[in-house]
Amino acid sequence: MTGVVVTGWSALTSAGVGIDPLVKKLATAELGGLVSEGADVGGLYEEPLPGRNGHVVANFSPREHLGRKGTSTYDRATGLAVVCCKEALREAGIVVDASVAGRVGVVLGTTLGSFKSTSDYTRETLVQEKPYLVNPMMFPNTVMNCAAGQVAIRFGLRGVNTTIAGGALAFLNVLRYASNAIERDYADVVVAGAVEEYSPHRAWAAELTGATSTVSAGEAAGMFVLTRPDAPGWTGARQQAQVLAVATGYGTGYERGVDAAENALASCVSRVVTRAGVDSTSVAAVYTGEVGEDDRGEYGPVVRALGHRPERVMVKRAFGECDAASGAVALAVLLAPDGLASQSGLSLLTARGPDGAVGAALVRRFADGDPDSR
Repeated sequence: MTGVVVTGWSALTSAGVGIDPLVKKLATAELGGLVSEGADVGGLYEEPLPGRNGHVVANFSPREHLGRKGTSTYDRATGLAVVCCKEALREAGIVVDASVAGRVGVVLGTTLGSFKSTSDYTRETLVQEKPYLVNPMMFPNTVMNCAAGQVAIRFGLRGVNTTIAGGALAFLNVLRYASNAIERDYADVVVAGAVEEYSPHRAWAAELTGATSTVSAGEAAGMFVLTRPDAPGWTGARQQAQVLAVATGYGTGYERGVDAAENALASCVSRVVTRAGVDSTSVAAVYTGEVGEDDRGEYGPVVRALGHRPERVMVKRAFGECDAASGAVALAVLLAPDGLASQSGLSLLTARGPDGAVGAALVRRFADGDPDSR
């Protein structure tokens, strides 16, 4: 992997829609301080919730950003993804017309699509009178690739279209998949990202599995316009960052007294550094999926592999447990103008799933104001 570049991006988080709200939140957020409980979500749904707080995109309405046409059947996850893609393409300055549509694709990460849509449809098949008069308009949202499909339909993206259901590792697998598609010339541009919606179903699942024992459940979408460093000018006017390498692994149990997943993650970190051909001492920061200061399940292996202690950024402390979208939020925080990494440099994104899956991505952020390197 020689690396792909980011020419535009956007994120929908509990800070709001787009880059500007994110920058404003980062100006006051203490990602190493107290864990944010989020906002009051008690009035968001009629169904009971495990708690009153969550990290949601407040007052979000797809129609406000897209108009009425075609949005009436969107579930929340689809709306978040489509609006985020619109913002990312606009920020990159890309106009998708008939001449380039076949060279622009989308790769989207998720855990299992819209948990709420799937559950609601299944419930309807059980409670409606025979012959089970279920509204057929509910069905498309139950398919995991619904959001990616609607993104392609809305913006005319006729290239590769893939949904990766990978939970905590979804976004790193999205980056790897999108990079491979570009480097093998299946596409000139891939809009790569991840999305998770907040719903009673996700909130209860997180509560019952212990995923929110230290941080509230949240929702987010992040989209990044990826292309080759030497791509045509229509693929984006400014290169903002470069994804140099991505590696994933797996480990369960213990190997000689050491957590096998930690060994696998250390190996991933070593591999991305080697593939990128950089000095491990030049990695200045690592964006992990951890929450507690004493949590070393990701940071420990990173320190061991790099041989030094880079700055640790724990994005979930401010934006909640966004599952598959947490990695996308981390990259958004890394790229935010005047944010936590406004200087150029190398950073790691890491992820670890409860099943032993692990991964790492090495990203070089170009300094704010750097001219286009094309």
